[in-house]
Amino acid sequence: MTAIDIEPHAPEDDQAPPSNRLILARRIAIGAWLTAIVLWTATSGLALNRELILLYVCTGLLAASIGRRRVLLIVRDWLPFALVLIVYDLSRGAANLIGMPTQWTWQPDVDRRLFGAVPTVWLQEHLKMPSPPWWEVVISTVYMSFFILPYVVAAVLWLRDRAEWKAFVRRFVVLSFTALVIYAVVPAAPPWAAARCEAADVAGRPSAPACMFRPVPLADGGLLGSVTTAHAGANDFIERISTRGFAMLHLDVARALLDEGQASVNLVAAIPSLHAGLSAMIAAFLWGRVGRRWQPLLAGYVAIMAFTLVYSAEHYVIDLLLGWALAAVTALAIRRYERRRLGAAGAPGEIQWPTDDAELGEKVVDPRSGHFGAPLGHATGQM
Repeated sequence: MTAIDIEPHAPEDDQAPPSNRLILARRIAIGAWLTAIVLWTATSGLALNRELILLYVCTGLLAASIGRRRVLLIVRDWLPFALVLIVYDLSRGAANLIGMPTQWTWQPDVDRRLFGAVPTVWLQEHLKMPSPPWWEVVISTVYMSFFILPYVVAAVLWLRDRAEWKAFVRRFVVLSFTALVIYAVVPAAPPWAAARCEAADVAGRPSAPACMFRPVPLADGGLLGSVTTAHAGANDFIERISTRGFAMLHLDVARALLDEGQASVNLVAAIPSLHAGLSAMIAAFLWGRVGRRWQPLLAGYVAIMAFTLVYSAEHYVIDLLLGWALAAVTALAIRRYERRRLGAAGAPGEIQWPTDDAELGEKVVDPRSGHFGAPLGHATGQM
């Protein structure tokens, strides 16, 4: 099994391979793009908002498409995708319009029944220190990857095989919007908010009580209970520390931007955990498409993301379980849709395999495996 290859197997829009001049132009364009990204990051900080990340991705694809694909395909594919994501961002305020009661207490109760204690409390009791240790850099990086990795994966898939790109985007969009609907119907507070509030503060199940904006969390732990720290000097309350690791890298601008972004979105959108669900979806989608040596990395990513979310007080364990369940249901439903669509494309009662789209060179899903084309890292081979 070979490493992941982001090179497309063949030009999709040209009958002949690109000339040496086009290859040179592509390499120069990619180099200029990388230089611009590095300079922009050095002067303005990391890209943490969706619009700038999509701009990075699309300009990089423009450079990488020279001599491979029509530039118009980037507009045709990525502009609708970007519009869908903008609609998603604008729809986050729907929860406030609906005004459903917010869930505050049953999530920590479920975690206590499952583990005998609230895992967030236990982890911060035993691991949190006054200043972030080196491994919190990993925590903050993994947490931030949620805002970047899906678009990187989508870009690699688009360069390699548009059919696989479509399959990935289909899962990403459906999973995101399904979670958005649940956030509006069942708003739920995360651990860091519950740690700032007493039972009396949330008796009416409000969505934004004043307690959750206290500058310092409650010393008795609020709804989560008190914390007994194992490290001298560590704060004896639950904190939201998903971005704390950036302090070690002196990325204060990145941390400030991420904190600002966290404060501007729906603060009671904890069930299900889209961080957990999306990381599991990405790992599951790529699992059969990469070499076996990459699979432990995919599994490790899901596990580290789960630890990050619970340790940093972003989510309860029950939030993660529901996020994984939603990802599984979404994947199964979309795979069933894809198989039905493939069956309808052939003769009545007959599924044709393989087949190619004459215009775009797309590969359709194999109804026997649910996969599109060859696995990543392979041109034609079988798993």
